[in-house]
Amino acid sequence: MEIVRFYYDPISPYAWLATKQIARIEAAGVHLEMEPVLFAGLLKAHGLKGPAEIPAKREVMARDVMRIAAAQGLEFRGPPGHPFNPLLALRMCKAIKSATSLKRFTFMLSQACWERGLDLSNPAVLMQLAAECDLNGAALQGAANTPEVKQELIDATDAAIAAGVFGVPTFTYQGELFWGGDRIDLLLRRIAGHRIDEARLKDFLARPVLARRAD
Repeated sequence: MEIVRFYYDPISPYAWLATKQIARIEAAGVHLEMEPVLFAGLLKAHGLKGPAEIPAKREVMARDVMRIAAAQGLEFRGPPGHPFNPLLALRMCKAIKSATSLKRFTFMLSQACWERGLDLSNPAVLMQLAAECDLNGAALQGAANTPEVKQELIDATDAAIAAGVFGVPTFTYQGELFWGGDRIDLLLRRIAGHRIDEARLKDFLARPVLARRAD
């Protein structure tokens, strides 16, 4: 069975929206693998700023997310502050070895943050959410603070960077990247066998840069 990897960080409201579409991807007959990564690490590696770090983008992003949520009948509240520190939540994800439990906890994190307005940087909140998923929050937080699990998150983020991932959510399928929850329809087309003209793409990418911004 072909694999689709879902790179996510619950700090992204678009990752939350993407979780609402996962069933459509799985229905296409692929195996979905959850890949928690540190969004800040992706940004740093590519020399980028997150939309929440740019005032104009921050407001547009919030409006956009609220529009999409309303169109899909979803409740939007958002976290107490944004951006926030998702490290413990992500490390807890890495500490979960059951694919089913990881998926459930991942969805719970995004739903709790963006629909319920909970603070995912608060260890007590994460303990509560783990319990709601029938997981041992104390054990997960203990594991999350070990050097091994911390390194697993670093390695996962580095592997995503090496694969060309620069933002979340990103889906990969047969080496191709689909960035953003609004690209799921295109991912489904690709799974169904629709391809772009790779020769034309290669030709375009080989064309010279005709202008550069001044420093």
